Amino acid sequence: VVSSLEGVEKCSVNLLTNSMIVEGSAKEDDIIKAVTDAGYGASKENSEKKSRKDSSSDSEVGAIIKRITLSVFFLIMLMYFSMGHMLFGIEYFGIFRDNPLAIGMIQMILSAIVMIINRKFFISGYESVLHRAPNMDTLVAMGSFTAFFYSTCILFLLADAVNKEDMVLVNSLSHEFYFESAAMILTLISVGKMLEVYSKGKTTDAIKKLMDLAPKTATVIRDGKEVLISADQLVLGDIFVLTPGKSVPADGVVEEGSSTVDESALTGESIPADKIVGDKVWQATINKSGYLRCKVTGIGEDTTLSKIIQRVSDAASTKAPISRVADKVSGIFVPVVIAIAFITTIVWLLLGKTIGFSLARGICVLVI
Repeated sequence: VVSSLEGVEKCSVNLLTNSMIVEGSAKEDDIIKAVTDAGYGASKENSEKKSRKDSSSDSEVGAIIKRITLSVFFLIMLMYFSMGHMLFGIEYFGIFRDNPLAIGMIQMILSAIVMIINRKFFISGYESVLHRAPNMDTLVAMGSFTAFFYSTCILFLLADAVNKEDMVLVNSLSHEFYFESAAMILTLISVGKMLEVYSKGKTTDAIKKLMDLAPKTATVIRDGKEVLISADQLVLGDIFVLTPGKSVPADGVVEEGSSTVDESALTGESIPADKIVGDKVWQATINKSGYLRCKVTGIGEDTTLSKIIQRVSDAASTKAPISRVADKVSGIFVPVVIAIAFITTIVWLLLGKTIGFSLARGICVLVI
């Protein structure tokens, strides 16, 4: 979408870092509007947002684990009612004994609970269709909903058969439920999503560790006194003080004193560098021995550390040529899969198989 905007020369999107790099003369507002109209969200990136974004992967993993735990809990109950008696010979209890209608109803309720827990797939899949860009969630939502909808129709037919006391039809229909498939699809895909988010977090660990190097506080000279302030409050021209063991809060130049500074975090050099008046010091390096007074020459995104972080982030966001080929394939992938699933279902029906059998094969195509 962004590539089609006037003034955009190059656009690269990376889902690992949830970032997009745009080159050209297009306005920021036009780019953000285009992304929003496509069904996503966007804002100009800065260091603060990067920090929040990188920490969000941990909370995202936690949310998915909670979702999976609840899904598995209800799925186990659902599997008992759908297959427990067949697989393990476990007898039904209470009102469920010799009551196919009650068994079907409890399966529908448990399946619906799992679908509500994993409603994110349905919301994402539906919105992507509205924006004419169906995605993987569309396939998952279609597979799960088809199984649930078909099973619900069978449940109504079973209720009618019970009302007519047609026990032969009741027995036949009681084996046609696919409620457990609707729930199992969502649960298994959620496990895959958790692994995906976890691996994304691992991939961005390098950027997180670089950000953690920057000290959070600084000791500055204000009105002739040493004052401890937040490193974010430093301004160009401020004089900050470094005692042994302290990290450099911003890029600067030595105004008074001499010392050795450990610069290994930035340069990899294990031997500390000697610093005297006029020498430069860099953010996140560590004063080892003497006392230094330094004048701030670089803050925020202008520091050497911030530029290194930006380069690492840009490198992660730059796509290899094979990725661009994958992008083109993904544009037609979902519609093609839906078409194949539809054809699969029709072919099995034409070959004389039941609707349930045919739909199950179509769902397999959608999900796998």
